[in-house]
Amino acid sequence: MNSLRTRVSVLDRQRRHRSTARAIWRLLPEPESWLDVGTGDAHFPETARQLFPYTSIDGLDPTPRVAYARHAERVEEAYAGHVTDPHITTILRARYDIVTLLERRSPAPDPAAELNAALTLLRPGGLLLVEAAPPEAHGLRAQLESQGCTIVATSRHVLDRLPYTCRIIARRTASAA
Repeated sequence: MNSLRTRVSVLDRQRRHRSTARAIWRLLPEPESWLDVGTGDAHFPETARQLFPYTSIDGLDPTPRVAYARHAERVEEAYAGHVTDPHITTILRARYDIVTLLERRSPAPDPAAELNAALTLLRPGGLLLVEAAPPEAHGLRAQLESQGCTIVATSRHVLDRLPYTCRIIARRTASAA
C-alpha cells in the first residue's frame, strides 16, 4: 500500500511540475537561464527540462541535496545557501530570465527579504514565479507591484492533499529591485 501511495505522490508531483513549467512556457518559451530557489533534489528542474531542453537551469538550496542534484545532472549549477545571503545575491545579480520560488519548501525567516532578493537575481523583463497559500497571495501581489513588477498571470490549483495554492507570475520591469 505504501508503494502505491508513493507512486501516486510522485505522479502528482510530476503533474504539478509540468503544469508550472507550461505556465512559464506560455509567457517565455525560450529562456536562456533559470534559477529554482529551494530546489532540494531538483525534481522540478528535471521535469522543466522536458519543455526547456536548451535552458540553463540552476538550483539554490540551503541543504547538501543541491550538490546531489548537480551530480545527478538535474541542474547545471548548484548553489548552497539562502537567496537572501549577500554573497549569493552579489554573484547572481541580474543573471536569470526566470526565478521560481515553489511551494515555500523552506520557510524563510523574512519572506519579504526573500522576495526582494529573488527580484535582484532577475534580469529586466525576467519572470518570477511564486507559489503561496491564498492568505499570503494578496500580500505577495501587493509587494510585487510595489517593487515595480507587473503581474502577468495568476492561478489557483491544488498541491497534493493540501489546500488551494496560488501561483503568481510577475515580470520584473527595468526599474524594479
